[in-house]
Amino acid sequence: MSRLLICLLLFFSSASTFAVEVTNLYQDTLKVADKSRDARLAASREALLNVLVKVSGDTTADQNPVAKQRTRDISDYMLKFEYDEKADGSLNLVVKFEANKINALIKELGLPLWGTRRPLVAIWLAIEDNWRRELVTQESYPQLEQLIYDKAGERGLAVVVPLLDLQDRSIVGIPEVWGNFSEPVERASSRYSAERSITARMYQQQDSETWILDWRFTNDDLFETNRLVGDKQQIVADMVDSLASGLALEYAIDPTTIGQLASAKFYLKGINNFVDIELAKRRLATLSVVTRVEILLRTPDMVQFHVNHTGSMNDFRKALELDSAFKAYQDPRDFYQIINQDELEYQWQGL
Repeated sequence: MSRLLICLLLFFSSASTFAVEVTNLYQDTLKVADKSRDARLAASREALLNVLVKVSGDTTADQNPVAKQRTRDISDYMLKFEYDEKADGSLNLVVKFEANKINALIKELGLPLWGTRRPLVAIWLAIEDNWRRELVTQESYPQLEQLIYDKAGERGLAVVVPLLDLQDRSIVGIPEVWGNFSEPVERASSRYSAERSITARMYQQQDSETWILDWRFTNDDLFETNRLVGDKQQIVADMVDSLASGLALEYAIDPTTIGQLASAKFYLKGINNFVDIELAKRRLATLSVVTRVEILLRTPDMVQFHVNHTGSMNDFRKALELDSAFKAYQDPRDFYQIINQDELEYQWQGL
């Protein structure tokens, strides 16, 4: 995700946004030596494998032997390609693929399917270098900041590296990130509409050129749960890889259920006019697991929809969790929230 898009999200999104639409999942950009057919074919085949990793969330998808065979028929999957010539003389090839055909290939390969709506993650990274600690920003460590965005783009992961301006620093400083003080970090992350936040600290081993990076989600129990050791840039890239793989395990549709068709009754409260009903219907239809939506019943305080979807009911719930327009309904009279696994009862939050 580009920094420009992050800035737009920052100024125009509400703090209740749970996920962002990743728009470039089905395309890839690679450097090529020239505009020859051979160079284009080789890059396009590599691009297809890279897209399978992004869409599935599976880092081994590009090693699948059947997937490699399918690259021989690259034109069957391509939508279009274009060249991007840079001011420094380098040449990039941008390849876009047909989403439906990629999804069908993923199903054929038995890979998970991770939808385009994905959680936005705020990454707070502190570095100790020569006994001095700093937070990573575009100004302090531009190469590392760019590496985070580039690696996240390769994995189809929506991330934001905080600006660390006066507003951020009034809430969070180096001690809060280094010690993983969750409350201020999460409060500062809400400014960016981040659904998840991670804190990370990186430092050199004593009397060694090797670096250590410890990272975790702000709502985890142990800071050292995720530890990476090695070259500075490599372990930052590995952190983003690990983060993407973990979120894919949480949100991607189980490959054994991708082809399963199911239906559910979806009850939506807090909706009382035809405009919102139509908006809610269209919003449901955009969820990656939903194939069809129908209105069954309308009462003064609730609308009942019939929803056809792929995967399990749990997959449907996971997709709903990432959409700020819907919130699981809790009766204010109930002391405890009891979730009925066979019913979908939500509150309309609006767009």
